[in-house]
Amino acid sequence: MDLQLSENHQMLRRMVREFVQAEVVPNAAKWDREERFPVEIIPKLGALGLLGIVIDEAHGGAGMDYLSYALAVEEIAAGDGSLALTVASHNGLCTGHINLAGSAEQKRRYLPDLATGKKLGAWGLTEPGSGSDAAGMRTRAVRDGDDWLITGSKTFITQGSVGQVAVVLAVTEPERKQKGVTAFIVEHGTPGFTVGRHIEKLGMRSSDTAELVFDNVRVPDAQRLGELGHGFLDTLKILDRGRISIGALALGLGRAAHEAAVRYARDRKQFGGSIADFQAIQWMIADSATELEAARLLVWKAAATQDKGQSSTTESAMAKLFASEAAMRACDRAIQIHGGYGYTREYPVERMWRDVKLTQIGEGTSEIQRLVIARRILTQFGA
Repeated sequence: MDLQLSENHQMLRRMVREFVQAEVVPNAAKWDREERFPVEIIPKLGALGLLGIVIDEAHGGAGMDYLSYALAVEEIAAGDGSLALTVASHNGLCTGHINLAGSAEQKRRYLPDLATGKKLGAWGLTEPGSGSDAAGMRTRAVRDGDDWLITGSKTFITQGSVGQVAVVLAVTEPERKQKGVTAFIVEHGTPGFTVGRHIEKLGMRSSDTAELVFDNVRVPDAQRLGELGHGFLDTLKILDRGRISIGALALGLGRAAHEAAVRYARDRKQFGGSIADFQAIQWMIADSATELEAARLLVWKAAATQDKGQSSTTESAMAKLFASEAAMRACDRAIQIHGGYGYTREYPVERMWRDVKLTQIGEGTSEIQRLVIARRILTQFGA
């Protein structure tokens, strides 16, 4: 088994790391403090191919694999969790859904602008009353001749107010529950489609999060994405891939906090020496390093499974679960090692701790990941 990155993967990682150090790290704290979406960085991400990483070159993408995707998200997250969330959600959700289920015409129409950053995408699944429970979805799409009328609302939508293209999940056959959910592509500016309130958050503050409201929004059947009633089935595939990127995002945040803690421990002097000489500090550093390395291997395995064209449901859930919780512990230890300074905004570990919490919640909570993993294992043993 070869666990070494190829030369191309190493080149990509170096390129993204250099970009992050030059363009992201100097600005991340300011973006967070202002709670402002950094629209000025989007064209630069697009120029580097980071907004269409796995999209075919024929559609304007970079044509890379899922391991490249994971590496890029990790490096961006090490500089700014909010920006990494923008890249992950744009690639994996809206753009990923169109790439997975879109018709040839839909791909031709939307993917080039999305993959190059000319437009940003949003993905509307979560509602005020339904998150992991898609059967509780209340947004409806009713057939009206050759069109559909969409009514309802979505919440916690990343790129909700800055995205120009939204993929929206709506119930078309209520009696079929999850099997009666269909996806639609809705462009901002469509009559009846408005942005509700912006959502203020604990972390990921410069990532745009908003509510979307649909009041009899009329879209032609040509905007239906995928087959009728296949929206939730396609969503499961989207989430399998998306959980790889959330695992990578957590890994980047955890790694950055861990590295900051190591630097601080070596520099901080107490009782006549460096606090890095204290066994209590060394054990925290050892635990974080070990857990993050294990998380990296799980993320890479999930990405490699996708790159083989195989289902990665179990691998993706394990990667997201372990990476998010390992990164949360690493950020917590980093604050502890910094002591009182870690609790202030003077050091970046405070922001990393706030940002990383989302990775235990978004795209399926840790509890849902455990449920997914357990069901798959029990099914396998029952076969």
